[in-house]
Amino acid sequence: MIFVDTHAHIYSEEFKNDLDDIISRAKDANILEIFMPNVDLSTISLMNDVNARYPNCHCMMGLHPCSVEPDYQSVLKEIQRIFKESSYVGIGEVGIDLYWEKKYFEEQKKAFQYQIDWARDTNLPVIIHSRESLDITIEMIENSQNGNLSGIFHCFTGDESQASKIMDAGFYIGIGGVVTYKNSELIHVLRKVGIDKVVLETDAPYLPPVPKRGKRNEPSYIEYIVNFLCSELNLTKDYLSNITMSNVKKIFDTPFSEEYES
Repeated sequence: MIFVDTHAHIYSEEFKNDLDDIISRAKDANILEIFMPNVDLSTISLMNDVNARYPNCHCMMGLHPCSVEPDYQSVLKEIQRIFKESSYVGIGEVGIDLYWEKKYFEEQKKAFQYQIDWARDTNLPVIIHSRESLDITIEMIENSQNGNLSGIFHCFTGDESQASKIMDAGFYIGIGGVVTYKNSELIHVLRKVGIDKVVLETDAPYLPPVPKRGKRNEPSYIEYIVNFLCSELNLTKDYLSNITMSNVKKIFDTPFSEEYES
């Protein structure tokens, strides 16, 4: 019974003093693969360093919407230059954020479209940040879908209609700690749309699940999300593992650890 954290920023400052312990706890919780989305130019070397130490922590490349500014084109060119120097398994974290940053909305849309096209050209999955922008990000994906575009709507918190549109577009929804929150409607959405196109994530160090709210999130906390989903949806852990692991393999074309393959 194996699980994967499809979205964790474990290269960030919050983990610099105990990353070995973080990885060890993840392994103890049967989290054998971790996918790391990039944020901007400042995080690339940190992310690559983690991958060098822990090959089961996979790097993705992209420009986060909250880091998009008027000079985004030159930043993206540099990101693409660095991309060619190493191996990356996805384009992310990219998208549109209208919660933290509305000033550069037009630039965010252009940067997102550029990176959608990049993902399509490289045949890599795109990992989408869509806070307060689900409808526009879904529309952009629908308009860009040519049968060769896939990925994850990270930290999905939308409604049944939005979930269905995402799935119909050939994408998956990332479910994290938010599903465990008292005021979240997400579990009701999952009861309606099912889990056939779901993957699991933490977004560590952010958005820890109940009962760890207020703490630093980490990949091992996937177990709390698993326990909640199995209880609320009447699933076995083996079934949830099989579904989500199958989806991860469909999304990411990358070698997994021998323990995963077994």
